[in-house]
Amino acid sequence: MPDDPWPRVGVLGAGAVGCYYGGMLARAGAPVVLVGRPAHVDVIAAEGLMLERGGVPERVRVAAATDDVAVLGACDVVLVCVKTSDTEDAARALARHLRDGAVVLSLQNGVDNVDRMRAAAGIAALPVVVYVAAAMTGPGRVRHTGRGDLVIGESPRARDLAALFARADVPCRVSDNVIGELWAKLAMNCAYNAISALTRARYARITAYEGTRAVMRAAVTELVAVAQADGVRLPDVDLVDAALRLADGMPDATSSTAQDVARGKRTEIDALNGHVAARGAALGVPTPVNATLHALVKLLEEGAA
Repeated sequence: MPDDPWPRVGVLGAGAVGCYYGGMLARAGAPVVLVGRPAHVDVIAAEGLMLERGGVPERVRVAAATDDVAVLGACDVVLVCVKTSDTEDAARALARHLRDGAVVLSLQNGVDNVDRMRAAAGIAALPVVVYVAAAMTGPGRVRHTGRGDLVIGESPRARDLAALFARADVPCRVSDNVIGELWAKLAMNCAYNAISALTRARYARITAYEGTRAVMRAAVTELVAVAQADGVRLPDVDLVDAALRLADGMPDATSSTAQDVARGKRTEIDALNGHVAARGAALGVPTPVNATLHALVKLLEEGAA
């Protein structure tokens, strides 16, 4: 109900994804704590978060913004939004402060972050599939350019969590096949992220050119073969078609991989095309396109760094 008290929400990883969803919850009235790099959280603590949607900027005040993970100990819900390469370190840091009864949600790319958090720190996080186009455009400033919906895995608290996001104008549905949904999202990442980084093209331009459409089809087809060999129950949709149509909802998006390369940061490509290539090798499934995209982004990443 609208008058129900909000849970205290923490965001571990105040980058584009964390600031967007934390910002949406905060603007709706939830007490939100953002934990991230000083370059961003210092500005947010002093001036508020600048959240731009539809070209309209809005300053959103949060309960706190800091680089101190200890503040998450007072939170009822924690959204983990760090890069996949930081999953284990983030889980260990969070586990030292997480209070009993708190629920942890993984809003990350890749398909194995929940398993890695459990192995590293014993945290039983819930997987969430994220579909959003957002980018940090400056310290404490996030721009939203497309979608913003979530898919959460079935659990005793899933319905309440979905309702929490809905109160903040964030569409969220519950799935009894969240692993398959994660692999479906991985298909989107494998289709777009590397190509966006290598070509600096936005999603609409990528899908408008038949040459890159052919690469996308091949990358997703390989992923489907790997997932099936790995025993994953994929959603009953044409993932190649879904990938090509994704640009319709976020035509001006650039991938997080492209954003990382542009900033000289380490990318998540190992958890995307690299993961498909690695699982393919382990299962005896050829993945030449995913392996090539992975290798090219690694070379680009090395040069940017």
